[in-house]
Amino acid sequence: MTVTTPARLTIGLTGGIGSGKSTVSQMLVELGAHLVDTDAISRALTAPGGGAIPHIARQFGDDFIDPTGAMDRVRMRELAFTDPSAMARLEAILHPLIGLHADQHAGLALPNQHIIYDVPLLAESGRKWKDKVDRILVVDCEPETQIARVMVRSGWPREAVEAVLAKQAQRETRRALADHIILNEGLSLPELRQQVEQLWALWHQAPAVQ
Repeated sequence: MTVTTPARLTIGLTGGIGSGKSTVSQMLVELGAHLVDTDAISRALTAPGGGAIPHIARQFGDDFIDPTGAMDRVRMRELAFTDPSAMARLEAILHPLIGLHADQHAGLALPNQHIIYDVPLLAESGRKWKDKVDRILVVDCEPETQIARVMVRSGWPREAVEAVLAKQAQRETRRALADHIILNEGLSLPELRQQVEQLWALWHQAPAVQ
């Protein structure tokens, strides 16, 4: 008798700031997914001793490394607002390293685990992540909801949140990429969990491999 198992899927998870993407990713982990958090990888690369630090120092100068040995995020953010090329130069350093570390993290998954690539800027990354994953899940909500959530969570003024939103992909752009959309608008945590569990069940109905 041939034994079949559910096909393992690689899922690209994305959503704008304040959408609830991180909450959804943790729910998926609780259900058994293997998470590759590209934001966490990026933070590690720019932390003291991180793999990107020598490259950042060469590209931008030692002034962009703080006394702890980490990238000076405030200074880098200020530069990005005045020099449009700064972010592109930083991304040219980080993106290849993030991709390499993401592949290493994915390699730690068990053979039957779905792999979730949590990629905040998936829609902004061209074909890089789209070609890596089987499906794309977008966590979506109204822009006003995003602003309100981030203001409460971070204490940022409205203008700062709006500035971040302006630099991210348009809501319609993300939705157009999606194979699945979770509309996280007015949902309680149990209701959101129910949406995630329904999607998880759907993925386990994926065509089996022999």
